[in-house]
Amino acid sequence: MSEFVQFLRLLQRNKITLILVPLITVIICYFLVRRLPDTFVSRARIATGLVDKTDQVITRAKEEQDQQISRKFESLIQTLRLKRTLDQVSYRLLLNDLKGLKDSTWREPVSALETMSKADKVKAISLITEKYNNREELFLWKPYEEHLNKIIVDMKYDANALRDKLIIYRTGASDYIDIEYEAENPKLSAYVINTLSQEFISDNSSRVVGNNKRTIDFLQNFMLQKQAELNARMNTLRNFKIQNRVLNLNEQAKSIYGQMADYETRREVAQKDIIALGAAIRNIDHKFDPTERKYFESALTGINQKIIATKGNLRALNERYVLNNFDPRLKFSLDSLRSKLAGEIDEASDKYAYNPMALKQDLVTQKLTMEISLELAKNSVASIQGELDRLNKKFDGLVPNEAKIQEYETSIDIASKEYIESLQRYNEASLEFSFPVYLRLIERAMPGEVQASKKMVLVILSGVISLAFCVFVFFILFYLDKSIRYPLQLANATERPVLGYLNALDKGSSLSLSGMNASDDKAIRLYKNLVRSIRYELDNELDDPKVIAVTSLSHGVGKTSFVIALAWAFSKINKTVLLIDGNFGQPDISKLNPDTSMIEGFIKSDTIIEASPGQIRILGNKGGDVSLLEFASEKGISERLRALKAQFDIILIEADSLTAMNKAKEWVTFSDRVVAVFAAGRSISEEDESKIQYLNNLEDKFSGWVLTNTEDIPEQAGKIGKPVEA
Repeated sequence: MSEFVQFLRLLQRNKITLILVPLITVIICYFLVRRLPDTFVSRARIATGLVDKTDQVITRAKEEQDQQISRKFESLIQTLRLKRTLDQVSYRLLLNDLKGLKDSTWREPVSALETMSKADKVKAISLITEKYNNREELFLWKPYEEHLNKIIVDMKYDANALRDKLIIYRTGASDYIDIEYEAENPKLSAYVINTLSQEFISDNSSRVVGNNKRTIDFLQNFMLQKQAELNARMNTLRNFKIQNRVLNLNEQAKSIYGQMADYETRREVAQKDIIALGAAIRNIDHKFDPTERKYFESALTGINQKIIATKGNLRALNERYVLNNFDPRLKFSLDSLRSKLAGEIDEASDKYAYNPMALKQDLVTQKLTMEISLELAKNSVASIQGELDRLNKKFDGLVPNEAKIQEYETSIDIASKEYIESLQRYNEASLEFSFPVYLRLIERAMPGEVQASKKMVLVILSGVISLAFCVFVFFILFYLDKSIRYPLQLANATERPVLGYLNALDKGSSLSLSGMNASDDKAIRLYKNLVRSIRYELDNELDDPKVIAVTSLSHGVGKTSFVIALAWAFSKINKTVLLIDGNFGQPDISKLNPDTSMIEGFIKSDTIIEASPGQIRILGNKGGDVSLLEFASEKGISERLRALKAQFDIILIEADSLTAMNKAKEWVTFSDRVVAVFAAGRSISEEDESKIQYLNNLEDKFSGWVLTNTEDIPEQAGKIGKPVEA
């Protein structure tokens, strides 16, 4: 807070500068802007169709996000501001001037344009028209085109000049883009906006149509390519089936597998019959003795021949029946032949070929029947096994075809999906691009209305900016200023207390003992009051009598005035005061009081100086390049000072500054207290650091600092006492 107040004080000291600089700036700005022409602003509005889709025949089911729509609007706005788009407007404006169209020229031609001949204008019109139709830029590396570009720039038709006066923005969250242009002529502002809108809409429409056509052509070619790939793979599968005689592989495999299962079932049945019939025949044979079997076999020899023949036919027919996959037509013939064989067996049974005494006719019949069935079963097993082997070979031949067909079918399925997807995308694009959304100029620009004058605003801004600049400059100076202006700064910089501060006096004011009471000046009255405060601090430090030496870091800090005023302050409290001018280099006190005794003679003599309470006595010096110890020994000087202390309560010594370190140290040696004077507005240099260190090493003997030549000090900055953190 204190630093801010200090800054305000700095501004107050330079208030004339802060008033004059903005005032001069305002006056200059007024004369510069008073001849500025009036300006006119025209507006136009373009509908984009990005938000309002009522004009679209087909709309997408999925709504776009606000962020996507904002990006599209930003893209359109940036396209409007492109040099490529603004160049079209520049060409149109220049063509109007070249052709001399009265209704479309609003600016005075520049000298290069005015001095062009008809042939040059025809040549320029031809080139600019070509550039306009091809939407090309002027090639500045070609001298003639660079010359035309310079004319465009001089006429302020170039893209940068147009862009500076052009404002393009989206109206809220609506579907519209507003365009504003400011010009010195109302018709010019309307013409620029309408031309820009037409060129932008035309360029956008051509780009939309071109992009749509390229997209549809690409999707169509892609779809036809996928269709050709699908047809090629289907033809490959068809040719493979023809070459390998494959109609329906799944049905064929199912049929063969069914036949194999049927044959395996029949084979198992036949094998079971063979086992059962064999066991039954053996049981019957065990019931005949050899004599009866012999008689039976001999009696049936003729009949058996017929039965054997029929068996052979039955075996052959059975094989045909098995090989033909149990054809029902052969089943009828097989049943007929079995009936015939049964008849022959019955005939053999009817003959009385067996021993009439034996009752084994049924067993014989059963055996014959079983033998026939056994023979048929054995024959069937062999035929069925052969057919099974054939079917297995045929089934094994289907496996490689199945793998190959699956490979072809998988590739066909993938190709079919790709084709369907490409066809769908082609159809969607064709449907969507059949009804494209074009930008529309829904509000044309009309000649603009005159705008409120900005002259006063510019004048006010010039004053405000100049004032702010001045304040900024003063702030930089304040920030970089390391000088000490307040007691608190001095205390913090030296790490020693400040006894007080003294206000600055006019250069014409000179304090003297005779004039201290006589002067009634306000500054001097304040000075005396401040000295009284310092006197109070010093008087309480040590009992009388005491010797106080006053020194400084450099010359010209107001040390002499302070010592004289301090002597006066002590005399006001009825102290006997002796003022010694110990500054041999600058004996100002001696010059102010030329009739006083000299310190050189006093030290060498035994005289005694007497004084009454409230009286001030002075010891001057002759000056010169001398020091105190050059007049007498240290012991002699001490004895003379003790004699003075017996007569005076306070002995004030104005010592030399610490620039002459040895001269000041000699007086400090004989003093009880030391006070250093520092002038406000000065900074502490590197050389002063060693001097301050010397004073700090005096410890309690060094009472502190007195800050002189101060301006008006705020309360916080003027605090005295021990140093604190800034």
